Amino acid sequence: MSLPRQRGLTEHAATTGVDQACRMLRLPTIRSQFSDVAETAEREQMSYLGFLAELLLAECDDRARRRSERRIKAAGFPRDKSLRKFDFDANPNIDAAMIHTLAKCEWIKKGLPLCLIGDSGTGKSHLLIALGTEAAMAGYRVKYVLATKLVNELVEAADEKQLTKTIARYGRVDLLCIDELGYMELDRRGAELLFQVLTEREEKNSVAIASNESFSGWTKTFTDPRLCAAIVDRLTFGGNIIETGTDSYRLATTRARAEQQAAG
Repeated sequence: MSLPRQRGLTEHAATTGVDQACRMLRLPTIRSQFSDVAETAEREQMSYLGFLAELLLAECDDRARRRSERRIKAAGFPRDKSLRKFDFDANPNIDAAMIHTLAKCEWIKKGLPLCLIGDSGTGKSHLLIALGTEAAMAGYRVKYVLATKLVNELVEAADEKQLTKTIARYGRVDLLCIDELGYMELDRRGAELLFQVLTEREEKNSVAIASNESFSGWTKTFTDPRLCAAIVDRLTFGGNIIETGTDSYRLATTRARAEQQAAG
């Protein structure tokens, strides 16, 4: 299909022509904004080249935004968490400068791991999701999963003879975020399958984990000492370890709110 072209188009015909062309070329942002940009260009006496640049840049910016939104959705984060909403003042154990350096994603580019270790309510899951979101916005493929869900999926895949395919799928993403590692004991089979995923990603793609147990307590999760040591090695070699502490930010916030209500 081709569009009829002629010189001296009326305003209505030109508008219709742009609308049809944008539909054919799949330029939704230009289609929705060209009238407003044209009015601004006329008012500010922009050149034809400047007008064209404004339209094309708007389309590029909007496409980049939509791609980021798709990557964030594909990551499967359970809730929206950002670094902007993280209260660094509430937890002095966390170095804000280090977190913002990690948000630049150089460690993901290098395929390095990240461990967030601390008690419940200290902000480790918030940081895990927020840094994962930053990575998705920067163009990296990210996947978030609970440790128990990942292990259960691997066991089911092994039973259905789909293990190689499943491990490869988790191996392809640039950043794998594993939350709540250490909350439940894993049997030897589950631990070995998780180890296979970590081995698949070793020194190629990054893994970030959040755990409520220090490494010395991981023998409760991985009961085989040698396997536990190997997993710790995979998750720490060359990477960053951030300890979020033991004082629950959520609990402190709840208490402060209750005290305010009681005083009021």
